[in-house]
Amino acid sequence: MPEIKQFSVRVLNDAPLMEFLTERLKDYNRTKLKSLLMHRQLWLNGEVMLTRHDYPLKAGDRVDIRSAKTLIRAKKLEHSQIKVLFEDESIMVVYKNEGFLTVGTDREKLQTVYHVLNQYMKSFGHDKRIFVVHRLDRETSGLLVFAKSKEVQETLQSNWDTLMLERSYTAIVKGQMPESGGTIKAYLWEDKQLRMHASQTDNGGQYAETKYQVLATKGPYSMVQLWLKTGRKNQIRVHLQSVGCPIVGDKKYGGPASPIKRVCLHAGLLTFKHPVTGQNMHFEWPIPASFNKLVRVR
Repeated sequence: MPEIKQFSVRVLNDAPLMEFLTERLKDYNRTKLKSLLMHRQLWLNGEVMLTRHDYPLKAGDRVDIRSAKTLIRAKKLEHSQIKVLFEDESIMVVYKNEGFLTVGTDREKLQTVYHVLNQYMKSFGHDKRIFVVHRLDRETSGLLVFAKSKEVQETLQSNWDTLMLERSYTAIVKGQMPESGGTIKAYLWEDKQLRMHASQTDNGGQYAETKYQVLATKGPYSMVQLWLKTGRKNQIRVHLQSVGCPIVGDKKYGGPASPIKRVCLHAGLLTFKHPVTGQNMHFEWPIPASFNKLVRVR
Protein backbone atom coordinates (compact mmCIF):
# COMPACT_ATOMS: atom_id res chain seq x y z
CA MET A 1 0.00 0.00 0.00
CA PRO A 2 1.44 3.40 -0.93
CA GLU A 3 2.28 5.91 1.74
CA ILE A 4 -0.68 8.24 2.24
CA LYS A 5 0.26 11.90 1.96
CA GLN A 6 -2.20 14.69 2.50
CA PHE A 7 -2.86 18.39 2.79
CA SER A 8 -5.51 20.04 4.89
CA VAL A 9 -7.95 22.91 4.47
CA ARG A 10 -9.55 24.71 7.40
CA VAL A 11 -13.31 25.42 7.38
CA LEU A 12 -13.99 29.11 8.01
CA ASN A 13 -17.79 29.11 7.73
CA ASP A 14 -20.51 26.47 8.07
CA ALA A 15 -21.16 24.87 4.67
CA PRO A 16 -22.00 21.56 2.96
CA LEU A 17 -18.89 19.62 1.96
CA MET A 18 -19.12 20.00 -1.83
CA GLU A 19 -19.87 23.72 -1.60
CA PHE A 20 -16.84 24.15 0.66
CA LEU A 21 -14.55 22.15 -1.66
CA THR A 22 -15.70 24.06 -4.74
CA GLU A 23 -14.92 27.35 -3.03
CA ARG A 24 -11.59 26.41 -1.45
CA LEU A 25 -10.09 24.05 -4.07
CA LYS A 26 -10.42 26.23 -7.12
CA ASP A 27 -7.82 24.22 -9.06
CA TYR A 28 -10.05 21.13 -8.83
CA ASN A 29 -12.94 20.81 -11.27
CA ARG A 30 -16.18 19.13 -10.17
CA THR A 31 -15.18 15.78 -11.66
CA LYS A 32 -11.97 15.78 -9.62
CA LEU A 33 -13.84 16.73 -6.46
CA LYS A 34 -16.32 13.88 -6.97
CA SER A 35 -13.39 11.53 -7.52
CA LEU A 36 -11.90 12.49 -4.14
CA LEU A 37 -15.21 11.66 -2.50
CA MET A 38 -15.73 8.41 -4.41
CA HIS A 39 -12.22 7.16 -3.64
CA ARG A 40 -12.56 7.93 0.09
CA GLN A 41 -9.75 10.48 0.12
CA LEU A 42 -11.55 13.07 2.25
CA TRP A 43 -11.40 12.97 6.05
CA LEU A 44 -12.84 15.23 8.72
CA ASN A 45 -10.34 16.36 11.37
CA GLY A 46 -8.15 13.35 10.56
CA GLU A 47 -10.67 10.93 12.07
CA VAL A 48 -13.96 10.57 10.19
CA MET A 49 -14.02 9.55 6.54
CA LEU A 50 -16.35 11.80 4.53
CA THR A 51 -18.72 9.92 2.21
CA ARG A 52 -21.56 12.43 1.65
CA HIS A 53 -21.32 15.40 -0.73
CA ASP A 54 -23.72 17.35 1.53
CA TYR A 55 -22.01 16.57 4.84
CA PRO A 56 -22.52 19.67 7.06
CA LEU A 57 -19.12 21.14 7.90
CA LYS A 58 -18.76 23.51 10.84
CA ALA A 59 -16.48 26.50 11.19
CA GLY A 60 -13.22 25.32 12.73
CA ASP A 61 -13.36 21.86 11.16
CA ARG A 62 -10.41 20.60 9.15
CA VAL A 63 -10.81 18.66 5.91
CA ASP A 64 -7.85 16.41 5.04
CA ILE A 65 -7.35 15.54 1.36
CA ARG A 66 -5.35 12.34 0.99
CA SER A 67 -3.34 11.97 -2.17
CA ALA A 68 -3.61 8.18 -2.45
CA LYS A 69 -6.46 5.76 -2.09
CA THR A 70 -6.44 3.60 1.02
CA LEU A 71 -5.91 0.52 -1.11
CA ILE A 72 -5.29 0.17 -4.84
CA ARG A 73 -7.12 -2.70 -6.51
CA ALA A 74 -6.68 -3.98 -10.04
CA LYS A 75 -10.43 -4.43 -10.35
CA LYS A 76 -13.63 -3.58 -8.54
CA LEU A 77 -16.55 -5.72 -7.44
CA GLU A 78 -19.43 -5.44 -9.89
CA HIS A 79 -22.70 -6.82 -8.51
CA SER A 80 -26.33 -5.75 -8.79
CA GLN A 81 -27.14 -6.40 -5.11
CA ILE A 82 -23.94 -5.27 -3.38
CA LYS A 83 -21.80 -2.12 -3.41
CA VAL A 84 -18.38 -1.88 -1.75
CA LEU A 85 -18.13 1.48 0.03
CA PHE A 86 -14.74 1.04 1.67
CA GLU A 87 -11.89 -1.45 1.62
CA ASP A 88 -8.43 -1.57 3.12
CA GLU A 89 -6.12 -4.35 4.24
CA SER A 90 -8.26 -5.18 7.29
CA ILE A 91 -11.95 -4.59 6.59
CA MET A 92 -14.63 -4.10 3.94
CA VAL A 93 -17.79 -2.02 4.35
CA VAL A 94 -20.59 -2.84 1.93
CA TYR A 95 -24.20 -1.97 1.19
CA LYS A 96 -26.66 -4.76 0.35
CA ASN A 97 -30.12 -4.59 -1.17
CA GLU A 98 -33.19 -6.03 0.51
CA GLY A 99 -33.97 -9.62 -0.45
CA PHE A 100 -30.30 -10.68 -0.40
CA LEU A 101 -28.87 -12.90 2.33
CA THR A 102 -25.84 -11.95 4.40
CA VAL A 103 -24.74 -15.58 4.83
CA GLY A 104 -25.93 -18.91 3.47
CA THR A 105 -28.78 -21.12 4.66
CA ASP A 106 -29.55 -24.80 4.14
CA ARG A 107 -31.48 -23.82 1.01
CA GLU A 108 -29.26 -21.08 -0.39
CA LYS A 109 -25.45 -20.98 -0.38
CA LEU A 110 -24.48 -18.88 -3.40
CA GLN A 111 -26.77 -15.84 -3.49
CA THR A 112 -25.29 -14.26 -0.37
CA VAL A 113 -23.07 -11.29 0.44
CA TYR A 114 -20.59 -13.66 2.08
CA HIS A 115 -20.23 -15.85 -1.01
CA VAL A 116 -19.96 -12.91 -3.42
CA LEU A 117 -17.27 -11.20 -1.33
CA ASN A 118 -15.33 -14.45 -0.91
CA GLN A 119 -15.28 -14.95 -4.67
CA TYR A 120 -14.09 -11.37 -5.07
CA MET A 121 -11.31 -11.90 -2.54
CA LYS A 122 -10.18 -15.16 -4.13
CA SER A 123 -9.70 -13.34 -7.43
CA PHE A 124 -6.66 -11.69 -5.77
CA GLY A 125 -5.18 -14.93 -4.44
CA HIS A 126 -6.31 -18.42 -3.46
CA ASP A 127 -5.57 -17.73 0.22
CA LYS A 128 -7.70 -14.57 0.38
CA ARG A 129 -11.07 -14.75 2.13
CA ILE A 130 -13.67 -12.76 4.03
CA PHE A 131 -14.93 -13.16 7.62
CA VAL A 132 -18.44 -12.37 8.87
CA VAL A 133 -18.65 -9.84 11.72
CA HIS A 134 -22.43 -9.21 11.95
CA ARG A 135 -25.52 -9.77 9.82
CA LEU A 136 -28.62 -8.15 8.40
CA ASP A 137 -31.83 -10.07 7.81
CA ARG A 138 -32.54 -11.01 4.20
CA GLU A 139 -35.45 -8.53 4.09
CA THR A 140 -33.38 -5.61 5.42
CA SER A 141 -31.31 -3.31 3.20
CA GLY A 142 -28.26 -1.54 4.53
CA LEU A 143 -24.65 -1.41 5.69
CA LEU A 144 -22.39 -4.26 6.79
CA VAL A 145 -18.74 -4.49 7.86
CA PHE A 146 -16.66 -7.61 7.13
CA ALA A 147 -13.19 -8.57 8.33
CA LYS A 148 -10.37 -9.73 6.03
CA SER A 149 -8.64 -11.90 8.63
CA LYS A 150 -9.63 -14.09 11.55
CA GLU A 151 -7.73 -11.81 13.91
CA VAL A 152 -9.64 -8.70 12.82
CA GLN A 153 -12.94 -10.61 13.00
CA GLU A 154 -12.19 -11.62 16.59
CA THR A 155 -11.15 -8.08 17.51
CA LEU A 156 -14.41 -6.63 16.17
CA GLN A 157 -16.64 -9.26 17.72
CA SER A 158 -14.97 -9.42 21.14
CA ASN A 159 -14.86 -5.60 21.42
CA TRP A 160 -18.16 -4.92 19.64
CA ASP A 161 -19.70 -2.71 22.34
CA THR A 162 -16.55 -0.56 22.50
CA LEU A 163 -15.76 -0.30 18.79
CA MET A 164 -19.32 0.04 17.45
CA LEU A 165 -20.22 3.66 18.14
CA GLU A 166 -23.59 3.94 16.39
CA ARG A 167 -25.94 1.81 14.29
CA SER A 168 -29.10 3.44 13.05
CA TYR A 169 -32.08 2.00 11.17
CA THR A 170 -35.13 3.56 9.52
CA ALA A 171 -38.45 1.72 9.47
CA ILE A 172 -41.98 2.34 8.23
CA VAL A 173 -44.36 0.94 10.84
CA LYS A 174 -48.06 0.41 11.21
CA GLY A 175 -49.87 3.05 13.29
CA GLN A 176 -48.33 5.47 15.76
CA MET A 177 -45.61 4.72 18.31
CA PRO A 178 -46.47 5.04 22.03
CA GLU A 179 -44.38 8.22 22.30
CA SER A 180 -42.57 10.53 19.88
CA GLY A 181 -39.33 9.06 21.18
CA GLY A 182 -38.10 6.65 23.80
CA THR A 183 -36.54 3.26 24.46
CA ILE A 184 -38.11 -0.17 24.04
CA LYS A 185 -36.87 -2.70 26.58
CA ALA A 186 -37.70 -6.40 26.59
CA TYR A 187 -36.26 -9.89 26.99
CA LEU A 188 -36.13 -11.79 23.69
CA TRP A 189 -36.43 -15.56 23.38
CA GLU A 190 -36.70 -17.97 20.45
CA ASP A 191 -39.25 -20.77 20.02
CA LYS A 192 -38.81 -24.12 18.26
CA GLN A 193 -39.95 -22.56 14.96
CA LEU A 194 -37.03 -20.05 15.22
CA ARG A 195 -39.44 -17.19 15.80
CA MET A 196 -38.43 -14.55 18.34
CA HIS A 197 -40.72 -13.31 21.12
CA ALA A 198 -40.56 -10.40 23.57
CA SER A 199 -41.26 -10.49 27.30
CA GLN A 200 -41.35 -7.58 29.75
CA THR A 201 -40.16 -9.87 32.54
CA ASP A 202 -36.93 -11.84 32.75
CA ASN A 203 -37.91 -15.30 31.56
CA GLY A 204 -34.39 -16.43 30.72
CA GLY A 205 -34.31 -14.60 27.39
CA GLN A 206 -31.71 -12.07 26.24
CA TYR A 207 -32.18 -8.51 27.44
CA ALA A 208 -32.51 -6.04 24.56
CA GLU A 209 -32.85 -2.25 24.19
CA THR A 210 -33.83 -0.22 21.14
CA LYS A 211 -33.93 3.57 21.18
CA TYR A 212 -36.33 5.25 18.74
CA GLN A 213 -37.46 8.63 17.41
CA VAL A 214 -40.55 9.18 15.28
CA LEU A 215 -39.64 11.16 12.15
CA ALA A 216 -43.09 11.55 10.60
CA THR A 217 -46.59 10.07 10.53
CA LYS A 218 -48.95 9.93 7.58
CA GLY A 219 -52.26 8.09 7.51
CA PRO A 220 -51.80 4.50 8.73
CA TYR A 221 -47.99 4.65 8.78
CA SER A 222 -45.13 6.21 10.74
CA MET A 223 -41.47 6.58 9.80
CA VAL A 224 -39.23 5.79 12.76
CA GLN A 225 -35.47 6.03 13.27
CA LEU A 226 -34.04 3.39 15.58
CA TRP A 227 -30.72 2.87 17.34
CA LEU A 228 -29.58 -0.52 18.62
CA LYS A 229 -28.34 -0.49 22.21
CA THR A 230 -27.94 -4.28 22.04
CA GLY A 231 -27.68 -6.57 19.03
CA ARG A 232 -30.12 -9.49 19.28
CA LYS A 233 -31.62 -11.61 16.53
CA ASN A 234 -34.60 -9.82 14.86
CA GLN A 235 -34.43 -7.27 17.71
CA ILE A 236 -35.97 -4.27 15.97
CA ARG A 237 -38.67 -6.33 14.30
CA VAL A 238 -39.73 -8.00 17.57
CA HIS A 239 -39.52 -4.81 19.62
CA LEU A 240 -41.74 -2.89 17.21
CA GLN A 241 -44.26 -5.72 17.19
CA SER A 242 -44.24 -5.72 21.01
CA VAL A 243 -45.46 -2.09 21.15
CA GLY A 244 -48.18 -2.67 18.56
CA CYS A 245 -46.33 -1.07 15.63
CA PRO A 246 -44.99 -3.89 13.44
CA ILE A 247 -42.91 -3.06 10.39
CA VAL A 248 -44.83 -2.70 7.14
CA GLY A 249 -44.30 -5.81 5.01
CA ASP A 250 -42.94 -7.89 7.91
CA LYS A 251 -45.50 -10.73 7.86
CA LYS A 252 -43.40 -12.87 10.22
CA TYR A 253 -43.92 -10.37 13.02
CA GLY A 254 -47.45 -9.18 12.31
CA GLY A 255 -46.78 -6.41 9.83
CA PRO A 256 -49.40 -5.40 7.25
CA ALA A 257 -48.93 -6.00 3.52
CA SER A 258 -46.46 -3.57 2.00
CA PRO A 259 -47.62 -1.29 -0.85
CA ILE A 260 -43.97 -1.10 -2.00
CA LYS A 261 -43.49 -4.90 -1.98
CA ARG A 262 -40.73 -5.11 0.64
CA VAL A 263 -40.12 -5.15 4.39
CA CYS A 264 -39.68 -1.49 5.25
CA LEU A 265 -36.49 -1.69 7.32
CA HIS A 266 -33.20 -0.08 6.29
CA ALA A 267 -29.83 -0.05 8.12
CA GLY A 268 -28.62 3.32 6.92
CA LEU A 269 -25.94 4.49 9.37
CA LEU A 270 -22.83 2.75 10.69
CA THR A 271 -20.13 4.40 12.82
CA PHE A 272 -17.30 2.43 14.41
CA LYS A 273 -13.66 2.59 15.39
CA HIS A 274 -11.36 0.90 12.91
CA PRO A 275 -10.15 -2.29 14.63
CA VAL A 276 -6.54 -1.72 13.54
CA THR A 277 -5.98 2.04 13.12
CA GLY A 278 -8.47 3.22 15.75
CA GLN A 279 -9.83 5.87 13.37
CA ASN A 280 -13.53 6.71 13.43
CA MET A 281 -15.26 5.25 10.37
CA HIS A 282 -18.63 6.76 9.43
CA PHE A 283 -20.91 5.50 6.66
CA GLU A 284 -24.42 6.47 5.61
CA TRP A 285 -26.75 5.19 2.91
CA PRO A 286 -29.95 7.18 2.23
CA ILE A 287 -33.33 5.63 2.89
CA PRO A 288 -34.88 3.97 -0.18
CA ALA A 289 -36.86 6.43 -2.27
CA SER A 290 -39.83 4.07 -2.09
CA PHE A 291 -40.15 4.76 1.66
CA ASN A 292 -41.13 8.33 0.83
CA LYS A 293 -44.13 7.03 -1.08
CA LEU A 294 -45.59 5.93 2.25
CA VAL A 295 -44.28 8.61 4.62
CA ARG A 296 -42.21 11.61 3.63
CA VAL A 297 -40.07 13.56 6.12
CA ARG A 298 -40.17 17.27 5.35
